[in-house]
Amino acid sequence: MPISEVSVSETTLFANREAVEEATSQVVQNSTPSPVMALNQLITATWISQAIYVTASLGIADLLKDGARSVEDLAQASGAKPIPLYRFLRALASVGVFTEVTPYHFGLTEMAYYLRSDVPNSLRYISMMLSDQWHWNAWGDVMHVVKTGQPAMQHLYQIDNTFEFLSKNAESGDIFNTAMVGWAETVHTACVDAYDFSGIQTIVDIAGGYGTLIAAILNANPSMQGILFDQPHVVAKANDLLESRGVSDRCKTLGGNFFESVPSGGDTYIMSHIVHDWGDHECIQFLRNIRQVIPAHGKLLIVDQVVPSGNTPHFSKLMDICMMIMYVAGKERTEEEFRNLFEAAGFRLVRILPTSSPMSILECVPV
Repeated sequence: MPISEVSVSETTLFANREAVEEATSQVVQNSTPSPVMALNQLITATWISQAIYVTASLGIADLLKDGARSVEDLAQASGAKPIPLYRFLRALASVGVFTEVTPYHFGLTEMAYYLRSDVPNSLRYISMMLSDQWHWNAWGDVMHVVKTGQPAMQHLYQIDNTFEFLSKNAESGDIFNTAMVGWAETVHTACVDAYDFSGIQTIVDIAGGYGTLIAAILNANPSMQGILFDQPHVVAKANDLLESRGVSDRCKTLGGNFFESVPSGGDTYIMSHIVHDWGDHECIQFLRNIRQVIPAHGKLLIVDQVVPSGNTPHFSKLMDICMMIMYVAGKERTEEEFRNLFEAAGFRLVRILPTSSPMSILECVPV
């Protein structure tokens, strides 16, 4: 039947819940196949991520926010061809991302909802960033990485730091920064839920980007003051976010380089998803800068992944490969590696609090 001859009588935001549940059930049933088929699914997993990338880049989930639509309608609105778009959507519907509510008509599922750009914890730009050409090329260079130890980004683009590449490529840099904001929203909500920030007078967010974490903390603690510290060109873009979150009157923004110095005046210092970007030498350098200004009763909070021992599955073990590809010395760390790092910088690890995200909060005190 031609696409144009198909009609749909009614649409809902999460269209046809029975179809969603059936698709999810099929995914669950297929999650424990024979060893050879399980390995086959892992090998071909990039096909799914690339299909998600196509729909994320075209903004399909945004086009479906008011209900299911025909493929012809979606293709015209997104600039795609109807038949190729249908084949991508059909494939994604088979794994629970989107649902075909009637022939050639698709709606959102609970997973596809998070491909919308206008929702909290959106993953749209994460998908776009991970399949952006530079990132895709870097992962394609993994054999060079494992044989030489040289990061793919350094090998391919003659740079020492991925951030250097992003600063010179504005479009990719914008996608990356937007993706990190979406990822950060998920992590930061989990951190605020997991840690008791009450009693802190002034918190200093080191390398806090546009301020999503400190805004979440300040909103949950109305009597607290904050200082957001990052590179000057980064914090220059933070004021709009802080104002939109209603905390600009309680949060100063300061620009600088944490390898040189960090602001004084806080009784708690926090760093989220930063330590893993750097090798031990660099981490000790900026952690010692914090040690120089933190009061004796102060606390240092590091939000990062902690690699578990043995065969325990954890996102950190895959992220560690990504760090090896992207950065000269970046890596995920075990509890023991964190403990040794903090001791070298003048801190003692007190406890590790897991969150609902892959990240944990490592609480340290100065010694």
